Amino acid sequence: MNDAKTDSHGYATGRLNLPFVGISTFGKRPYVADWSRIDADVAVLGAPFDFGTQFRAGARFGPRSVREASTLFSFGHAGAYDHEDDCTYLGADVRIVDLGDADIVHTDTVKSHANIKAGVNAILDAGAFPVVIGGDHSVNIPCIDAFEGRGDIHILQIDAHLDFVDERHGVRFGHGNPMRRAAEKPYVTGLTQVGIRNVSSTAKEGYEDARRMGSDILSVRQMRALGARAVIDRIPSDARVYVTLDIDGFCPSIAPGTGTPSHGGFLYYEVLEMLQALARRNQVVGIDLVEVAPDYDPTGGTSILAAQILLNFLGFVFEARGHAPTR
Repeated sequence: MNDAKTDSHGYATGRLNLPFVGISTFGKRPYVADWSRIDADVAVLGAPFDFGTQFRAGARFGPRSVREASTLFSFGHAGAYDHEDDCTYLGADVRIVDLGDADIVHTDTVKSHANIKAGVNAILDAGAFPVVIGGDHSVNIPCIDAFEGRGDIHILQIDAHLDFVDERHGVRFGHGNPMRRAAEKPYVTGLTQVGIRNVSSTAKEGYEDARRMGSDILSVRQMRALGARAVIDRIPSDARVYVTLDIDGFCPSIAPGTGTPSHGGFLYYEVLEMLQALARRNQVVGIDLVEVAPDYDPTGGTSILAAQILLNFLGFVFEARGHAPTR
């Protein structure tokens, strides 16, 4: 009986493949170097670009750190069982690959962003779900650019900051600009910006512009008063949703490894419940997770949080798509 149970989870054959063994691709999934030959449901792309930061740098090491942290959740070969949901997520039928990183050209934002966009385009052209690991939040700009001509999208942003600056001293593509650049796109039909709080990097005029251009802005306290499901219910039910998750949306008590921490942020389950509600209600078309700067968190907890959120969210998305969840 014990052998049968073990075998059902893939432990009885092949390598044990413990988390600390082998090469740290995302979730220890296969590496695909040729972006013209992507054959998968999910493709993970690193975007180690942090030239857009205005305070502490270091998010260029985010993709490497999140990948290493993700190996913690690579036990077994037949998915991950969640006893609360009575569901096994990310079974063998969900094919995940790691494309490595977009090439980053130091000091050249335009070229670096173009390389990130090329990676996301390759993922979308292959019919796969894009997961982009930053990097600072400016990497969202080429991610959204890649959706041009692919239908309308709504953006769910979870973040401490509004990131709606138009231009400062000629800078239009830094980590304070991505939501403004997104709102300017004709195929971005609206933004839901959650977690925005405290002294912000965006002036009052930026908030006024954001609301005028279609943003629904909620603080952490407003989200808590409404509840996770009610927040997601504010998004049009027929919207195709792209998620951009800044790790500083979380409280720095659990995510100190970021360049611009802001106290009073979300705890783990608050974000998880929003993402699960979203996956069950809307079609989700992609996600970027940004601003993990691992050197500011010697415990590694921030990177583990990032990896755990991504893997859980992918599980929710593909369960909702009907990828044979085991119950």
